[in-house]
Amino acid sequence: MNWGKYRNIIFYISTIAFFSCLMYWFFIEGKTLEIGENITPGKSTGTTMWENFSDSFLTNLHHPLALLLAQIVTIILVAKLFGWICVKLKQPSVIGEMIAGIVLGPSLFGLYFPELSAFIFPKESLPNLQFLSQIGLILFMYIVGMELDLSVLRKKAHDAVVISHASIIIPFALGVGLSYLIYKEFAPEGIQFSSFALFIAIAMSITAFPVLARIVQERNLHKTKIGTVVITCAAADDITAWCILAAVIAIVKAGSFSGSVFVILMAILYVFIMIKAVRPFLNRIAESQKGKGFISKGLVAIFFLVLIISSYATEVIGIHALFGAFMAGAIMPENVKFRNLFIEKVEDIALVLLLPLFFVFTGLRTQIGLLNDPHLWKIGGLIILTAVVGKFVGSALTAKFLNMSWKDSLTIGALMNTRGLTELIVLNIGYDLGVLGPELFAMLVIMALFTTFMTGPCLDLINYLFKGKKSMIEEDEEEENDAKYRVLLSFETAKSGSTLIHLADNLTHKMNGNKSVTAMHIAPVDELHTFDINHYEKEQFKDIIETSRDLNLEITTLFKASTDIENDLTSISNKGNYDLLLIMLGKSMYEGSLLGRLLGFTTKIINPEKLLNTVKGKGNIFNNSPFDDFTLQILDKTNIPVGVLVEKDFKSADRVFIPIFNLSDFYLLEYAKRLINNNNSQIIILDAAGQIRNNIEVKELIRSIEQVAPNHITLYNEKKIEKDFLNSQDLMLVSSKSWKNLIDTKSLWLSDIPSTLIISNP
Repeated sequence: MNWGKYRNIIFYISTIAFFSCLMYWFFIEGKTLEIGENITPGKSTGTTMWENFSDSFLTNLHHPLALLLAQIVTIILVAKLFGWICVKLKQPSVIGEMIAGIVLGPSLFGLYFPELSAFIFPKESLPNLQFLSQIGLILFMYIVGMELDLSVLRKKAHDAVVISHASIIIPFALGVGLSYLIYKEFAPEGIQFSSFALFIAIAMSITAFPVLARIVQERNLHKTKIGTVVITCAAADDITAWCILAAVIAIVKAGSFSGSVFVILMAILYVFIMIKAVRPFLNRIAESQKGKGFISKGLVAIFFLVLIISSYATEVIGIHALFGAFMAGAIMPENVKFRNLFIEKVEDIALVLLLPLFFVFTGLRTQIGLLNDPHLWKIGGLIILTAVVGKFVGSALTAKFLNMSWKDSLTIGALMNTRGLTELIVLNIGYDLGVLGPELFAMLVIMALFTTFMTGPCLDLINYLFKGKKSMIEEDEEEENDAKYRVLLSFETAKSGSTLIHLADNLTHKMNGNKSVTAMHIAPVDELHTFDINHYEKEQFKDIIETSRDLNLEITTLFKASTDIENDLTSISNKGNYDLLLIMLGKSMYEGSLLGRLLGFTTKIINPEKLLNTVKGKGNIFNNSPFDDFTLQILDKTNIPVGVLVEKDFKSADRVFIPIFNLSDFYLLEYAKRLINNNNSQIIILDAAGQIRNNIEVKELIRSIEQVAPNHITLYNEKKIEKDFLNSQDLMLVSSKSWKNLIDTKSLWLSDIPSTLIISNP
């Protein structure tokens, strides 16, 4: 008997048994120690096992930590659902998260499900939610400060400072005027007019820089002059508005301007120390890390300490911790890679986990039900009108005065009118200080939602109204492009892009001026930051451009930041007059699993559209698709042929294998012809179903190819394909329908096939 084989098992069982017996002995002996002691019986005495369990369970359910965790789960799920809906409506996801906050508050959820609302969001739990959301806001403002590109601001401030300051002073003045009209009715008791007016004025003047920057990126305006101007305006606006807000908070807390002088002087001293002492110190730290590509935990601790101390200092001074967080982000070293590395450490936890808590906390404060009188809705309309006229019209007219076109002026006005999350932060500060009452707070929250929501439709309307006729040159270019064979390739990584470039070259190499190859990269807008978007684009296309130069292939690059990659990719493909779209086959996170198909799980974690189609009966969860969800969406919505590459170390299509399973696969011969003409490829066609030999038309097509390029195409009638044959091929061309059949039948080929181009023919 081989005892070595059972040695570990014997040792394991012996150890567990011995020490279990030892502990049992201690417990038995320990019972004797209770004699003479005043032992209080446990709760279970006199109750049944179930009663004991249920009492314990209910206690645990109402424990502050359990409640907080349940609130976080509820908030994130609802926020992401409404964010997805808004993305589908071509709106920033932040609007959906803002709406989710109101939905979970007393205006809807609390109104129709009061008991459930009281269970999930009891009043005694709100302070915990508030403090956690404040931590999220501090991290968010830190990110906002880091996203400001101060170097661009310094270079271009003279172009935008007039628009920026006009976009503050005009709505600020109108806000003061509005305050004069509504002070008597809506100012809380004991609040001076100056404090009330200053807060209403600053609420009218705010622009949400983060939301505006995302919209500019998504609409590909960041490379245009108008995009640069509006980003600079918004950045200057943000800095100015936060400085004014700090002064306003100081005045409100002191009760008068004279009483706030010392607070303002301390704030000026704080800013001076941050710029002249702390910033050079952080720059020296950043220089010491140059070229390393990572930040050590010790340095992360230093930067977080700077953030916390800065926030603490401004809170103690009396100008709010959020200003300190914003300032700490703004003085971060300007090195793009360094900022990006640090943002990655902070962003996910701040934006995904903590920030939605703030939206819901705001929603819990927003009682739209209080606006139960037509007069109150008229006042709400007046507030929205004042906000739009001050910011939209004020910015647009100022830009027009500076000799910009009407289209650019109105675009600037629409973007500067975006208020978003930044407005909610200001409103909550005003609510906490007691300057804003519940009715006015609800009106201002509605104004923030309305002005943010209107940005997208306004930009679309402006583009529609100023959509001029195409010039003769553009029409000539379109006619010339129509004569070309146009290939669009969309890549996710630089490596996949280089592979697709090689494939595109194989299909078009000898076409010279009769071809057009466009390499496109669409990035999620939430993963990009204003200050490094140009650097990101260069990095993504660097290897692609180098590969194209090696192949002597002229390409056009196309970059887009998007909130909906699938729809943007299909839209560009359909509208661009392309002849072929090339993409890589992706992989679902839960590919092949029942859970994945039922819930619509993908690499994006959850695909609500797939889940919705399943519920509506449009999708079959048991349909074993050969493609991941992303690729399926592209194939369903694209009106041009799509080539999906399954890559297995593809280099060049010198030897190509094309199995023909039925008559509908014959369109693959056109691609075989292209590969022969442009790459001198050796093509082997497998007559898998025996249909070619009986089809005169197809045999003529093969004969015509042979006449132009003798010895480049071979017809196989073998029914059994050997592994060595498949391994000898560089590429397999197959139709999407035949690929599905190979997957469904679990073909033995699949383990041995070379790189495969699956071509769908719409």
